[in-house]
Amino acid sequence: MNPNDAAQSTVPPQRTRPLADVPTLAAQAVAVLRSSQALFALSADEAHAVVGYMQVASYAKGATLLREGDGSDRAEMLLLLDGEVNVDVGIEAAAGAVPIAALGPGSVLGEVALLDGRPRSAQCTALSPVRAASLSRPALEAMLDAHPRAAAKLMIALSRHISERLRAMGQQLLVYGELTASLQGELDRVRGGGRR
Repeated sequence: MNPNDAAQSTVPPQRTRPLADVPTLAAQAVAVLRSSQALFALSADEAHAVVGYMQVASYAKGATLLREGDGSDRAEMLLLLDGEVNVDVGIEAAAGAVPIAALGPGSVLGEVALLDGRPRSAQCTALSPVRAASLSRPALEAMLDAHPRAAAKLMIALSRHISERLRAMGQQLLVYGELTASLQGELDRVRGGGRR
């Protein structure tokens, strides 16, 4: 990473106002939350209720949106509205970061930490300028009190999204296991062939 990237990565998001105060972004978020192809499929009233608890979050290219290891004081979820984000794990590992995904508009980031309040398991970095709708844990808790049906449907959708990712990861682990066994077999064959 060059020094300019490091400087950009420390820039905090610009949360200028509630999402509902920016009609075009609020409408975009409502559309994503209502989409049956997306993970939410909320009614119009439920989507508007959720948007009422969200804030606008803007990030420069190269900025860190969510930092691996951040604790419960940073528990928030981001709904990407514009831009692309790279998701990595193992940022501090000796082997270096492992890229997991590149995500764009309509994607959700940070939902696990929002729900469980534990430290983040991945790091998200802006590949381009990003605008997102941010939902904090305190806002989710307030929504549970004021709009329990919308909050419950949102949490069910997020849980379903997390379970789909876990199932996909299980399939990836099977492939990695087969690859490891194949490589071990090849190493054994090469080692055995050299002893003759």
